Amino acid sequence: MKNATTNLDILVSGGGIAGPAVAYWLRRAGFRPVVVERAPAPRPGGQTVDLRGAGRTVIERMGLLGRAGELAVDQRGIALVDRRGRHTARMPTELFGGEGIVSDLEILRGDLAGLLYEATADDVEYLFDDTLTALHEDADGVHAVFENAPPRRFDLVVGADGLHSTTRRLAFGPERDHFVPLGGYTAWFTARLDLALDDWFLMYNAPGGRVVMARPGRLPGETKVAFGFRSAPIAHDRRDRAAQQRLITEKFAGAGWETDRLLAAMADAEDFYFEHLGQVRLDGYTRGRTALIGDAACCPTPLTGLGTSLALVGAHLLAGELATARGDFTTAYAAYQHRMRPYAAQAQQLPPGGMRGFAPNSAPMIALRAASMRWMTRRPLRRIMEAQAAKASAVELPDYTRAFA
Repeated sequence: MKNATTNLDILVSGGGIAGPAVAYWLRRAGFRPVVVERAPAPRPGGQTVDLRGAGRTVIERMGLLGRAGELAVDQRGIALVDRRGRHTARMPTELFGGEGIVSDLEILRGDLAGLLYEATADDVEYLFDDTLTALHEDADGVHAVFENAPPRRFDLVVGADGLHSTTRRLAFGPERDHFVPLGGYTAWFTARLDLALDDWFLMYNAPGGRVVMARPGRLPGETKVAFGFRSAPIAHDRRDRAAQQRLITEKFAGAGWETDRLLAAMADAEDFYFEHLGQVRLDGYTRGRTALIGDAACCPTPLTGLGTSLALVGAHLLAGELATARGDFTTAYAAYQHRMRPYAAQAQQLPPGGMRGFAPNSAPMIALRAASMRWMTRRPLRRIMEAQAAKASAVELPDYTRAFA
């Protein structure tokens, strides 16, 4: 007999990673989740994400770890390169128990999202090509208004819709009240380009706080590319891809290494994405009948490598506490907040140097960055990297087996 006895109908906004993950566990407990996703189908492609620490444990509890391993991207580790492509520092994946800058289990975001969708598609309702436009809460539930589908009534709402969460805006207020910029921007895309990576994630720093990254994809001839740069806030239209690419080209043209080849490949990318680097900071992850998980609740930025872990762990904890409380959301939300907040706080602590360490401004600082990566593999600085790696596991995951039975 399933544990859920009340508040059974739950709207989950967001069909990426956190949304399908929480829907999986909610369905296991007897709830009736409905997932709404703005995209017309599960989003393919994207960059690699880490399955590490407690996030990997959640995937294992879902019975999906074997399949995730089959879809993993083969990477030897991370290497810094100079403008001629020579390695100036390396950190192989096997260091730090496989939980260094590049973990020993990395999977394309689209592959992980697809895996989670497949695990839920048979018994979870999905509303694709749609989004929330309003939430009206009363004493008995939430009236949800959609852009395309007719309005519907739900008992609870879970926002799993990312950094620019619509759910958070509707239930918690405007984004400016919760978004903390870190002083930079980044762009990601897939290039159909045969770059000589030799299975390394290569990172090139150019003066002016500019970073160019290239790493192997899962398919032959596929390179995952990222450009990052330090900057004060820039006024830009998030929907104007051409303007964003012009900005990247102006910032990076002639920067050295393989930069110009990667810029040329950018125009043909099908999955180009441009984003302001920043974190989401909230006093609490719940308000009334609405709860937030993943980037919507506590985005740590890609600099930490812990966004996927936060999404998977948050989904597991929220669903587990709702199942344990048999749908009593007041009790469940308080327990979720208690367990999740310390983990998120640690995960949001940036690696040494923060944006300055990621994107040094000058040639001497770039050289110091390479030296520090070499030193990180040896004591005493090795302890700094070990502490960073340990954050992925710094949470207690209760055994919810009976609650999900």
